[in-house]
Amino acid sequence: MVAHAGEKAQKAGVFHCAKCGEKVSVKEGAKIPKCPNGHTEFGSRTHEPGNK
Repeated sequence: MVAHAGEKAQKAGVFHCAKCGEKVSVKEGAKIPKCPNGHTEFGSRTHEPGNK
């Protein structure tokens, strides 16, 4: 899975930055922000329980 900042999240979860590993929590349908270090590519997502 690869996602980029600015895209809408297809599912809620915690997106893991592909460059530095920082985590960004995003709700379903929300725009994915840049990671705290300014990177824009996310290599994986883990589910966040209770976040629908």
